[in-house]
Parts: sequence; C-alpha cells; structure tokens
Amino acid sequence: MEQELPFEIRFAGREEWEEAMGLAWKTFLEFEADVYTPEGIRSFEDFITDSGLKRMFDMGAYQMISAFDKGKMIGMITLRNEMHISLLFVDRKYHRHGVGRALIDSMAGYARTELGQERLTVNASPYGVDFYHKVGFKDSGPEKQQDGIIYTPMYYIL
Repeated sequence: MEQELPFEIRFAGREEWEEAMGLAWKTFLEFEADVYTPEGIRSFEDFITDSGLKRMFDMGAYQMISAFDKGKMIGMITLRNEMHISLLFVDRKYHRHGVGRALIDSMAGYARTELGQERLTVNASPYGVDFYHKVGFKDSGPEKQQDGIIYTPMYYIL
C-alpha cells in the first residue's frame, strides 16, 4: 500500500512560474553557486530567466511538476524534450523528506505513461549527484563543464 505524502504533488500552473524560478534561484545560491564560476552562475540565471523557456512552458512544451505544503511551493521539477530533467530543486527545509524522490517518481510516471518514454536523462550538478544515484540514476559519462556549469550526465530507466 502506498504511503500518503504530507505534501501535494501536481503540475504547476502558469501563474506559478515565477514562484518556481524563485525557488530554483534561491536553492541554487544556497547549495550550488559556491562551486561555480561567475560565468556558471550567470549561465544558470540566464537559463531560468529566459523568456523562450517561459513561452515553452506556457505552450505546454516544457512541463513542470511542483510540490506544495499548505499551498507553498516547496519543490519543483521540469522536463524538456519529453525526457530530460532540466531543473529539480527542493526548499532547504524539505530536504530528506521525500520531496525530491516524489517529484522524480511523478515525472517518471508522466514520461512513461503519457509520453511513451523509456528513460529520463539529467545533467546532475555536483550537489545533486548523490541524490540522483540514491533514486536510481546511473552515470552516462564523466563530469563535464559547459558555459561554467558543472554537471555529470546521467540516465534513469523507467
């Protein structure tokens, strides 16, 4: 029997975009920015503030599932190209409470059943590598750096 989660997991609405990108930025600064160059920090900020990305979300071509606790967004995950996790962030107070795993499980279920995908990919940040390993992702290559962004390419079989 599945255990009921103490938070709500659902697709984010258009009106929640800014809140989600604010959560991503805040969490990035707390846990990621210290290992990035100034170029990498700018690259990340440019990505989450890109109007083209927002348009893709508004058109349904860039999916976002979020976690909420009493109406407050506490986590979010996004999917591009129907199989690539491009953002996954959980508020500091909710780390190690199953929020990240629940977001992965929800997006994996969607990708498998609605999009017909057999795998997910992610470019895991140095901070996120251990988490992704714990939830079943495997490395598909060595750590890389592009535009100041450090990542390890990974995959997950659905």
